[in-house]
Amino acid sequence: MTMQRRVFLMTLAASGAVIGTAAQAQAMVDEKDPAAAGLGYVADAKKADAKKFPKYAAGQNCANCALYQGKAGDKAGGCPLFAGKQVAGAGWCSAWAKKA
Repeated sequence: MTMQRRVFLMTLAASGAVIGTAAQAQAMVDEKDPAAAGLGYVADAKKADAKKFPKYAAGQNCANCALYQGKAGDKAGGCPLFAGKQVAGAGWCSAWAKKA
């Protein structure tokens, strides 16, 4: 293997690692985002509007929702309702469904 080819392959591998890391660092959902606001999303479930969303019950949060894609203990994770963005594990929205 020539030196140029070796350097090229190492550069390519390093670039892939950087791109992979950037893809994992997704933005958080903004509570003011139209989709989030429509679902009553809040980053802190304790601030959910129980009058506007009577389905809300204490103890519900994104981390224990069937839609949450984060791992147990993660502070944030993906949600299919907000493609490409993360929700707070402590958050809540009106689409909350009990995890099986």
